[in-house]
Amino acid sequence: MKHTQALRTLINSNKTTIVPGVFDGMSALLAKKAGFPVLYASGGAIARSAGFPDIGLLTMTEVCTTIAQIVNVANLPVIADADTGFGNALNTRRTVQEYERLGVAGLHIEDQTFPKRCGHLDDKTLISSEEMCHKIRVARASLTDTDFVIIARTDAIAVEGFDNAIKRAKAYLQAGADVIFVEAPQTVEQIEAIATQIPQPKLLNMFYGGKTPLVATEKLQQLGYQLVIIPSDLQRAAMMAMQKTLAVIAKNGNSAEMADQLSTFKERELLVETDKYFQIDVMKG
Repeated sequence: MKHTQALRTLINSNKTTIVPGVFDGMSALLAKKAGFPVLYASGGAIARSAGFPDIGLLTMTEVCTTIAQIVNVANLPVIADADTGFGNALNTRRTVQEYERLGVAGLHIEDQTFPKRCGHLDDKTLISSEEMCHKIRVARASLTDTDFVIIARTDAIAVEGFDNAIKRAKAYLQAGADVIFVEAPQTVEQIEAIATQIPQPKLLNMFYGGKTPLVATEKLQQLGYQLVIIPSDLQRAAMMAMQKTLAVIAKNGNSAEMADQLSTFKERELLVETDKYFQIDVMKG
């Protein structure tokens, strides 16, 4: 089954799938080995892995370089963050075509102006609903694989209020989006209201410390959320682990004091399948 078909099958199963955010090949491998069926290539996490904030500073080609690593090593359906399409409808066309060429199973585009901001930052601005609908139609027309999943995200709650966010979401579905993504609901009541007013497939962005409250998976399944992305938690865990390790190295000149918190040399090589590559390189004749 193609990855695009696999993603559609999960969405149509009416089960809630938790999708961890990854930001490079190693995090993708770890998430795959943990048993997750779908991965999320987080634009914010990719930006931060390059040393920049999530405010639209990376180019589409820079993001694609990392997405290619994730897709190649994961061999799983990948939902990729396409920000605003990196510009207008013409930029969106190229972005969608490049993501499809890389083997992404689905992507989301959003209705912020370009450059955008992280959905949980303040002072966002939006393009018109009409322009966003045009982008969605262009995105759909730019694809060759009809199973490719287009997810439309609206950041309107923080800018125009909840009611307008719902209006935008419905318009985006009419324009051809497969899944709707209402960003940053701030209460459980808003999460429930989105589910009531949008019966079509939905995605929720939910992570510890964000504006959206944490809701149990069972409750989200009852409400009809098919996808739940957790964009940055792996990266935040890695940041904390590296800070702790660096502090120990700075103090002692080595990391022996926290050896029980480090992967072993063998575990590291098993993750990236070093022996498999050595076996390929053996000449037989």
